[in-house]
Amino acid sequence: MVQLIAATAINLHDLESRFQLHLFDDDQSFREWQDDLPEITELEKEQLDRVKACYLNLVQYSMLEEAVKMVVVSPLLNLAGFYLPPFYIATEETVEISDEDEEVVVKGKIDVLVVKNQLWILVIESKRPSYSLEVAIPQALAYMMASPNTDRPTFGMVTNGRDFQFIKLVRQGIPKYALSNSFDIRDRGNELYGVLSVLKQLAEIISV
Repeated sequence: MVQLIAATAINLHDLESRFQLHLFDDDQSFREWQDDLPEITELEKEQLDRVKACYLNLVQYSMLEEAVKMVVVSPLLNLAGFYLPPFYIATEETVEISDEDEEVVVKGKIDVLVVKNQLWILVIESKRPSYSLEVAIPQALAYMMASPNTDRPTFGMVTNGRDFQFIKLVRQGIPKYALSNSFDIRDRGNELYGVLSVLKQLAEIISV
């Protein structure tokens, strides 16, 4: 009998045991978020400062997932160029993955999906500010595992509006994933500069 698991209920242990997913745990496995990052312009910094100010104001109230997407995620995607060709946005896409024996099926809806040439490129999984990113990472990985693009790495980003973390998934041979350090919007300065720089870097990589 096939066991159906909601993507929102999946955990890293399930992914590792049922889908042979392993963690890359070294500094060289995910250089894309560190090496030769694009510069952020003064105008972009001004816009990101405004995004941070909006977040800090609204988070004092009940800031739900849709508000996180509208106030924080959407401006970042816009500045990174993901609303322009060759990219387009698909939202609330239903995705499904099954284990090798097709005894377990994981199914769910993705929050925001950036697509290029019918390939799933960047997954954004946004959560309420009170949620830890540890809740979102296995869900995002489950969605990324459903991508038909197996020849090249798939990249993702999880955020609760305050914290951001990038994910890299490689599915050639045994599937492996790596995580970036996290960016905290409440840190001194504006960590959104770094988030945008990584997004711009990934846009350059996947548009080739």
